[in-house]
Amino acid sequence: MSQTGPATKKQRMDVKTIGTHNGTFHCDEALAVFLLRQTDAYKDASLKRTRDPAVLDGCDIVVDVGAIYDESKRRFDHHQRGFTEVFGHGFSTKLSSAGLIYKHFGKEVVASAAGLEPSDKKVDTLWLKMYKEFIEALDAIDNGISQYSSQEQPKYRNRTDLSSRVGWLNPRWNESTESEKVDALFLKASQLAGGEFLGRLDYYANAWLPARNLVLAGLSSRQNIDASGKIILFEQFAPWKEHLFELEAEQGVSEDELPFYVIYPDETGGNWRIQAVPVSPESFDSRKALPEQWRGVRDDELSKVSGVDGCIFVHASGFIGGNKTKEGALNLAKLALKM
Repeated sequence: MSQTGPATKKQRMDVKTIGTHNGTFHCDEALAVFLLRQTDAYKDASLKRTRDPAVLDGCDIVVDVGAIYDESKRRFDHHQRGFTEVFGHGFSTKLSSAGLIYKHFGKEVVASAAGLEPSDKKVDTLWLKMYKEFIEALDAIDNGISQYSSQEQPKYRNRTDLSSRVGWLNPRWNESTESEKVDALFLKASQLAGGEFLGRLDYYANAWLPARNLVLAGLSSRQNIDASGKIILFEQFAPWKEHLFELEAEQGVSEDELPFYVIYPDETGGNWRIQAVPVSPESFDSRKALPEQWRGVRDDELSKVSGVDGCIFVHASGFIGGNKTKEGALNLAKLALKM
């Protein structure tokens, strides 16, 4: 008894405490608490949900309450007048508590969850990607920032986003709001938000990022495929559009050196695709669409018109086509460059 007592007492004294507000909870502080608990400093931290300043002052770190943003004091609120903090790196959305915690602790969380060394350049890439694709929307929603400026009425309502689903976990107006019950629901919300964060990070680390390496290799070796450098060949399919535009910008590829066509195997059909690179990742317009006389033509007729055996189709808009072989797809691309 005498030997275990002091050790247990010391262990309890070493446990850190995260503070946030009580009452109705939102996605930003639910995720902020989860992220903190992924760090070495706060992985075993207890949680206090309160608005009592005296209690909050006794916490080791406070998020989304207290009207103070001061990293040195471990205070991370965004509700105070004059708060204008943004993530930077080209992002201009005002931060919520989720964005604040992610900005200061996100690299550690990303490196740990992805099994990377903190100094690995991939950590920075994933850190920025997760803000763009996951955190920024939560910041905007919590701060009441519309996704786009419009006076038109929306054609439908969307209440299936993560912020909405966290919101639905709050007690209904005619249910008990006893603190222990709400605190338990908050923990459920924190796990929901955090689970989706880790799931998305796993995809970007283990699927999206490896695809980036394939695209980089294809972009770098495109002159080996055709001296013009206008054709990129992938020996296996990977999502390439977003990576291609980012890598072109990073490498300073000039406008007259931009690739026009990408060749890759069909994921399921055992055939090959030729796709025209769009003018932007979301655009339906191509840098150089496949020739007009091929568009909407199929099979043997297309082979006859193009002079290339094994043709399957060219889309009516000219953005994509198919051939039975890699050589056939490459021949289509080389012909299209001259037309």
